[in-house]
Amino acid sequence: MSDFTAARRHMVDGQVRTTDVTDLRVISALLEVPRERFMPPASASLAYLDLDVPVGASRRLLRPMVLAKLIQTAELEATDRVLDVGCATGYSAAVLARIVGQVVALEQDAGLAKAAREALSSQLNVDVVNGALADGWPPGAPYDVVVIEGATEAVPQTLCQQLKDGGRLVCVLGSGPGSKAMLYRRSGGEVGGRPIFDASAALLPGFAKTPVFAF
Repeated sequence: MSDFTAARRHMVDGQVRTTDVTDLRVISALLEVPRERFMPPASASLAYLDLDVPVGASRRLLRPMVLAKLIQTAELEATDRVLDVGCATGYSAAVLARIVGQVVALEQDAGLAKAAREALSSQLNVDVVNGALADGWPPGAPYDVVVIEGATEAVPQTLCQQLKDGGRLVCVLGSGPGSKAMLYRRSGGEVGGRPIFDASAALLPGFAKTPVFAF
């Protein structure tokens, strides 16, 4: 057993299972995907630590526990079409692709998108696309699920509108203390949300709250 294989199992047993992640499909996907392959070579040793790992351009991969709980919260089905917003180097898309039918992995940083395409080249049910994260990917809409791989300071209405009726969106809402992982569901033309667990994540580009100026 390689050091990385042992570290991956320790991550799942020590960080994921202990935080009420019980979906065996999520656990199996985390055990199968070599997270170190989605890291810059100099940072591979950080792959299985309990933290948001930097992958360049001020971007980070979500903590394994937060990613796992968000995916579990989304209640994925094998036939789902998922929009993975802010896929970075593609790790989250690789995990999702082992659970659902199709993943559209959206990344606006050209260098990260290139790295994701290379890392996911053998994953036939993942399509890496390049565009502004906050705009989503309308050509592929509507989606069964949208997963936002980072924090947003406001409800992502544009992305919610790209959901199918009954579709789910999961994200971290807030960029400071008191941030919450949220589940949003679309029902007809309405979208309702509720907090699921305490969480923190790096704010994604384009997801800062619009400043309000007082005169």
